[in-house]
Amino acid sequence: MISYLRYIKRAVVFFVLFVLLLTVQKLPVSAEEEDEGKDMQLYAQSAVLMDAGSGRILFEKNGRQVRPMASTTKIMTCILALEKGNPDDYVTVSAKAASMPKVKLSMLPGERYRLKDLLYSLMLESHNDSAVAIAEHIGGSVEGFADMMNEKAQELGCRDTYFVTPNGLDGTVTEESGKVKTHSTTACDLAGIMAYCITESPRREEFLTITRTESYSFPAYQEKDGVITENGRVFSCQNHNAFLHMMEGALSGKTGFTGNAGYCYVGSLRQGDRTFVAALLACGWPSHKEYKWSDTKKLMQYGLSHYEIHFPKEEGAVEELPQLPVKNGAGRWIGDICKAELTILSQEPADEKGVLMKEGEAFTVEKKLPDELTAPVMPGNVVGEIRYLLEGEEYLVEYIGTAEEIPAVTVRWCVSQVLQLYMV
Repeated sequence: MISYLRYIKRAVVFFVLFVLLLTVQKLPVSAEEEDEGKDMQLYAQSAVLMDAGSGRILFEKNGRQVRPMASTTKIMTCILALEKGNPDDYVTVSAKAASMPKVKLSMLPGERYRLKDLLYSLMLESHNDSAVAIAEHIGGSVEGFADMMNEKAQELGCRDTYFVTPNGLDGTVTEESGKVKTHSTTACDLAGIMAYCITESPRREEFLTITRTESYSFPAYQEKDGVITENGRVFSCQNHNAFLHMMEGALSGKTGFTGNAGYCYVGSLRQGDRTFVAALLACGWPSHKEYKWSDTKKLMQYGLSHYEIHFPKEEGAVEELPQLPVKNGAGRWIGDICKAELTILSQEPADEKGVLMKEGEAFTVEKKLPDELTAPVMPGNVVGEIRYLLEGEEYLVEYIGTAEEIPAVTVRWCVSQVLQLYMV
């Protein structure tokens, strides 16, 4: 009898434990536990995950802290050369370019290279001498090219980026005011530059072709008696972006290292309608070369697990635009109440501009319109706006305008109306 009681007690204990286990599995997960991004452990001192399509920051760790960026600089050098230069041009190597430290192609002063070939040298092997030769060819000098880089950075909204060198080697400039500016960026700005390179630049396809190429060979040239011929030297470049083989959809990227900057990386990934950019600065020093790869994969996996594409009008529908009464508007007959038809004037409709969002995030919509308009009204006049806010931050603005002309009531119009009444 005692032995049976023992078995019954054990069975009850196991049953209770089983029920508790099921209960725990069904407990709701807190927002903090659900979003592991808040507690993501990264080696990089600065890191960002960006939605390349919208520019929205999905994750950041010290993302706006200014730091040196080493050879990730070269994505800006490459895209500027593609946009401003002719890939078939011959570039003449200066003594300054040839004197650059390793990693280098080992050019010789006076040699000629096709600009297209140097871009592969720049992005696959990260050659410092190729960067300077490109800069001098496009900008007239390293300083002139740096001015172009900084102008482009400002155009892209990179307010915390300053370029001194085209290759990412440390550099400083002292302004007339005495202020010293250093070659540097932020993870947010660096991600934004890469997003531009792969989604917006008119030369984005050429950029992607270069940065995805596994290997590339090309000759050096010489000029003799006005004729350019190969000089017998041939070079071969191998792509050192290991991330291209680490995840499905890996798209592009650039590594970098200096003793001051540490290991840096900016890379991109595309799966379906989602495109991510990850930027890492100060991601370890020797002998921790692999940290940048593990950090990049962790960021990309977080993005793929938590974010899907959404469109503002899916989340915050706007009812049909009303007709607005027009004060002093000339209708068909005296006494008519004029109302103006409205239309959306935006060049980029909200239902065509998607953004990556995670569960629980939502758009709110704010519409601003006057109660009435005053004649005369012309087609295309901006009279209001629709603001789409994502988590309280403005994401998109659509402008509301008039769709038709409504003239104002005048003495001449009144006379014509009276005449029409007597002629009927």
